[in-house]
Amino acid sequence: QVQLVESGGGSVQAGGSLRLSCAASGETYRINYMGWFRQAPGREREGVACIYIARGTTFYSDSVKGRFTISHDSAKNTVYLQMNSLKPEDTAMYYCAADHFGGRWSAPEAYNYWGQGTQVTVSS
Repeated sequence: QVQLVESGGGSVQAGGSLRLSCAASGETYRINYMGWFRQAPGREREGVACIYIARGTTFYSDSVKGRFTISHDSAKNTVYLQMNSLKPEDTAMYYCAADHFGGRWSAPEAYNYWGQGTQVTVSS
């Protein structure tokens, strides 16, 4: 089993920045990919960014490319999402996911473990 705990959410004005953290514990050796997803009220959960731990390869959705950066600290078993130039449409609950078992990196159903989420609110 893997446990994921997110932190770093909050409220910020448009154009501002936030950094989300996701600390993994338990059977962390199982983790190959870690990803960030978000879900706004009334909308489906969407993939934001993903990192392949072994090589540091990263993937981003078109909506955040150039503004968000995903990174991983192996010593701390923690993945980060640096979010810059935030927009009101980035407002959502952000979730960390781990242990991708196949398919598109942005497919929520392809991950075994999830955190409880952290709220990000961007005001105009």
